[in-house]
Amino acid sequence: MLPRHLLEVVIDRLQAMPAVVLLGPRQVGKTTLARDVADRLGDQALYLDLEREADRRRLDDADAYLRRQQGRLVILDEVHRVPGLFPVLRGIIDERRRAGDRTRQFLLLGSASLELQHQAGESLAGRASYQELTPVTAPEWTGHGDLASLWVRGGFPESLLAASDAASARWREDFVRSYLERDVPLFAPGLPAPTIGRLWRMLAHAQGTTLNKARLAGSLELSAPTVGRYVDLLEQLLLVRRLQPWSGNTGKRLVRTPKVYLRDSGLLHALLGLTRLDDVLSHPVAGASWEGFAVEQLISAAGPEWQPLFFRTATGVEADLVLERGGVVEMVVEIKRSSAPVVSAGLHAAMAVLKPRRAFVVHGGEGTWPTPGGVTAIPLATLAAQLRDGRD
Repeated sequence: MLPRHLLEVVIDRLQAMPAVVLLGPRQVGKTTLARDVADRLGDQALYLDLEREADRRRLDDADAYLRRQQGRLVILDEVHRVPGLFPVLRGIIDERRRAGDRTRQFLLLGSASLELQHQAGESLAGRASYQELTPVTAPEWTGHGDLASLWVRGGFPESLLAASDAASARWREDFVRSYLERDVPLFAPGLPAPTIGRLWRMLAHAQGTTLNKARLAGSLELSAPTVGRYVDLLEQLLLVRRLQPWSGNTGKRLVRTPKVYLRDSGLLHALLGLTRLDDVLSHPVAGASWEGFAVEQLISAAGPEWQPLFFRTATGVEADLVLERGGVVEMVVEIKRSSAPVVSAGLHAAMAVLKPRRAFVVHGGEGTWPTPGGVTAIPLATLAAQLRDGRD
């Protein structure tokens, strides 16, 4: 279930740039969106799935083949499988630019954000626009189901729309297994997939805590730098988020270590063996899971123009999420699962340092109301929708 506005976003970007790079984890809907673009354009689009040997063979002489497609949008799915393509694309784009053709040439799809951006960035700087496709978000899910199901099952469409909680959990378990068996060897040949899997589960247990590479390294019998490379891989695959600390010059001792979250709450629950809402609510990770779910929803809704951070001093003064734009703290957020949240003294202390334009306590209930000290209590889906709509 892809939001229809994304199709228009991609079409608009293709009118402005010769290449658009669509990023997102596997099974999130990139191919569905790309095929929708192809359907919209009809014979003016060509779709190639580079996981298929037959389609890769068409690119044995990529330069000649792609030049023959002038006038058509060429969609290259799983483009990271043919990394040598990027210099070829640059040459074709530059030649067509000189001839006055600056729009709608290539739509590139990939599952590894950092690697694909690195490859594309080296060759397509100034020639490509980037669009990340995330799992289903709270504003998109509103009207289709309750927020609890999105939290428990996560936003991958096959998991979210499964016929039962058990079927959803099986899909997510298979998803985890496929990443370890297929994507880890593809993107990080030589790295031990079983160890990556153990680390992934350990990070699930540590959801929302500051990243302690030394402790993880001791448990895995690895060095801290090695653990750092493994976390880099999970982040590159868009499975883990490292939320960086706010580090302004305040004269206070601030936490300098990033917090780590599994980005999709459904995968978090699958790694912990939690199938139903009752399983999640009775598990010690429930609060951290809801926090990570809320953080991801708000970051996704805000978009790339906002820089997401957290704030914490050595004495425990904290804001769960800080959103900056243009170097200005636009918003601070405290996250509560309760439907009747009480704003902490720590948030007010953080506000005194950060001086945000707006402050919210996000909760899991209904209704919006002001609280003392200039903090607005607001449902998660409502604030996410406001952030998303502010981008349009």
